[in-house]
Amino acid sequence: MFSSVNTVAFKGIDVIGIDVQVQISNGMSTFNIVGLADKAVAESKERIRAAFNSIGLNFPYGRLTVNLAPADIQKEGTLYDLPIVLGILTTMGIINQNLLTKYIVIGELSLNGSITKVDGALPAAIFATTENFGLICPKDSGGEAAWASDIEILAPKNLTELIDHFNGTIKLERPIAKIESSNDSSTKKICFSDIKGQYSAKRAMQIAAVGGHHMLMVGPPGSGKSMLASRLTTILPELSPEESLELTMIYSIAGEIRDGLIKSRPFRDPHYTASLASIVGGGLKSKPGEISLAHKGVLFLDELPEFSRQTLESLRQPLETGYVIISRANSHIKYPAKPQIIAAMNPCKCGYHGDPTRECKRAAVCKQEYFSKLSGPLIERIDMQIDVPRVEYHDLITNKKSETSKEILASIIAARNFSRERLKNLGCNDIILNSELTNTQIKEFCNLTKDAEDFLNDYANKRTISARTYFKLMKIARSIADYDLNECITDFHVKEAIGYKIF
Repeated sequence: MFSSVNTVAFKGIDVIGIDVQVQISNGMSTFNIVGLADKAVAESKERIRAAFNSIGLNFPYGRLTVNLAPADIQKEGTLYDLPIVLGILTTMGIINQNLLTKYIVIGELSLNGSITKVDGALPAAIFATTENFGLICPKDSGGEAAWASDIEILAPKNLTELIDHFNGTIKLERPIAKIESSNDSSTKKICFSDIKGQYSAKRAMQIAAVGGHHMLMVGPPGSGKSMLASRLTTILPELSPEESLELTMIYSIAGEIRDGLIKSRPFRDPHYTASLASIVGGGLKSKPGEISLAHKGVLFLDELPEFSRQTLESLRQPLETGYVIISRANSHIKYPAKPQIIAAMNPCKCGYHGDPTRECKRAAVCKQEYFSKLSGPLIERIDMQIDVPRVEYHDLITNKKSETSKEILASIIAARNFSRERLKNLGCNDIILNSELTNTQIKEFCNLTKDAEDFLNDYANKRTISARTYFKLMKIARSIADYDLNECITDFHVKEAIGYKIF
């Protein structure tokens, strides 16, 4: 007796089709799972036996063999419980094999026969769409999977309910697509108007938001660096449907989906003691790291020099390419990684170098030792570097109203729309942030006035800056011009851009 059930395996956010083959033959009663299965898959034998007992079915007697094909691909996680048990039920004749051939099946079994949530429901559903299959998944994963087109989705809460559906006793309805609730009620209350003083830093943050530029803030403790960073997501436009889908797939693989489709831009702020695997990705099951979980959002790295040198250097590839590759002996896993990186640090170890009111204990040596923890190539890949000085007392007590996040967001949306229209008029229909422009596109889309070009070239010659810095200055100047809704980049825009490169 033989049966086959379709399921999947994950390689990053890529999905691979897996065939669960079940055979019951004569011989001593055994239960074996083969096909490069990890510990979680091997333990499914005990969950399946207990689930059979809970729903009042006798476990089949004989030599039971389950093969997860192709056998050279690693199978990880508990999502294979449900396809294996359906394969057994089909082999026993309880479910018709022909009814299962049109579905991809994922799900974990509890000992009482209920089907519990698993990671990767959305990528599995999208894969099912491309392969013209339906999807069987746990009830708690149904709201996430329902975003994948109009495929047939069965989301039972337990094994009995699924058996009854296939036997015609009941009919399972397609789950309703859900949208994830806001990240946290406190995030709704934060606003750019909360920040006192720091007018130049707020201006720089708005320029960074227009072009999607990475930024490093340098300032003494208590100057408002963390406040500035945490409010960046409040002035960023909403995720597009494509961005929402891609981000939700990453969170689904990571097991961090709470309700359904993610609509708000993520803000991730790992502590500097975080490991390399937690930042970049990897670990036992090669899960996405913080840089991928912050995709299309903000990754805030506070106390930047306190991160390990290895962790910081590992950021160089995603800063350039927009993705992370996790290399293993038998595979290479690729995750999208296009966050806007905002970093913060003190001007020296004690934190008060250059502050006229509090003297740094070791002066220039303290600063030099602290900055030496950051490599030149890493600093050069950060678009904007700004000083965030101590907030003056009169700024703290003033009642002067500053722009709200809502007002700033409207200006940034206008600037991005202005940029998008310019690209369309020049024959580029892709949505490209200024920070993502290639060198070829910079020459085509960054139109400098004669004065601006002369000033930038003179600066480049005198300072002997690298080619990367030269082009980054043009990208920043382009964002400043867009914010001013100016078609041409003037010398004023170039001068302001140069002011955002303090190293």
